[in-house]
Amino acid sequence: MVLLPLVAGTASAAEKPQVKLSKSQAGTGGSLTVSGSGWRANALLMVLICGRSSIDRGVIGGTNSCANADGRAVTTDAKGRFSKKLPVTEPPVPCPCVVHVATVTGAKAEADASFLVAGHEVEPLPKEDTAGRLSVLTDTQLDGSSGLLTWFGAPPSRKLVFTVGNVGTNPVKNPVFQVGTSHGVFAPQWEEHQWRGTIGPGKKARITLPVELTAGAHGDYTVALKFGGKVLAEQPWGVGRPWGVTLFWILVCVVVPAALFRTGMAVVDRVRPGGPNQRAGRFGSGRGGRGGRGGRSVRPGRGAHGVRRGGLRLPDVTLRMPKLNLSPASRDSDDDHDSAGSGSGSVSGTGTPTGARTRTQSALPWFTPDTDPGATEADQLSAPHENTPTTPTRKGNT
Repeated sequence: MVLLPLVAGTASAAEKPQVKLSKSQAGTGGSLTVSGSGWRANALLMVLICGRSSIDRGVIGGTNSCANADGRAVTTDAKGRFSKKLPVTEPPVPCPCVVHVATVTGAKAEADASFLVAGHEVEPLPKEDTAGRLSVLTDTQLDGSSGLLTWFGAPPSRKLVFTVGNVGTNPVKNPVFQVGTSHGVFAPQWEEHQWRGTIGPGKKARITLPVELTAGAHGDYTVALKFGGKVLAEQPWGVGRPWGVTLFWILVCVVVPAALFRTGMAVVDRVRPGGPNQRAGRFGSGRGGRGGRGGRSVRPGRGAHGVRRGGLRLPDVTLRMPKLNLSPASRDSDDDHDSAGSGSGSVSGTGTPTGARTRTQSALPWFTPDTDPGATEADQLSAPHENTPTTPTRKGNT
């Protein structure tokens, strides 16, 4: 039973982050090895050399007192241990100095180890003001929510709410707090906010301060609260992506090309040649002796309206075919068609002769006078049975 408190105390001490240095002092240009244990597993840490600091009071002035440009980042293993080589660089403020190790993301944890930068100036730490000291008594929280405008890129804003108590001997009147926001491993950007009121010794007060990020900000942020040059608390803040902006650009990429395409098609419709009616007037509108404008005929392979077709239309075929005559005299005139110049009449557009022609008897030997297809009823030797032609006729256009 007596051993239980000892075991609990040892376990709690082992869980506290610790930092060890391979050297207690070194000059600029040298290096030292920083190792630690008791940290959170797989945690990202930042290792810095800071001035105007002590193990008891921490880093006065925050990371502005550290050599940030020459810091190193390291990740702990599964057991919460690490080891990293750190170059020695003079901090921007005088010593006393420490090697400051702190977590970058997740739950806040930090540890310091005393270190002396050889050749760097040393000044005493500023006196601690014991007249009025404020301490955060409860966990900080961010109140508020994102609206529709934030979804389209408006600056996200929240209210930082916390409770502080005066642990000093004198009242604190109208305290000025600094609220900083940082993204990833970057240093916080501080803004001053004054709270109107008085906090007496041993009293506490609930304070609400505004916090606002830049337009379009998204990702993991950290909100820090500082009073009297000392960081009192930190609060993580996960900011969602403004998907409305992404949707807007997607619509722009879809709508703008479509609008340009429609505009281009409208311009093409205006500048290209006219429709089928205009083309028909250009190449002619008729056949069989009816010429178009300027004496040109319709182009071959096109219809009556100038539209290209796979074949000739029925009216065109009718116009181009010669009219058939049912009279025997018109059939006998086919023999004299090749000698059109010797006739006394002229030929019309349909191929039918206008002058009178003399019927000639067939000279074929296998026709007898009574079976001659060109013989009239008067030339037939035998009387016909009916007053109709002995051979079928083809009906032509009427």
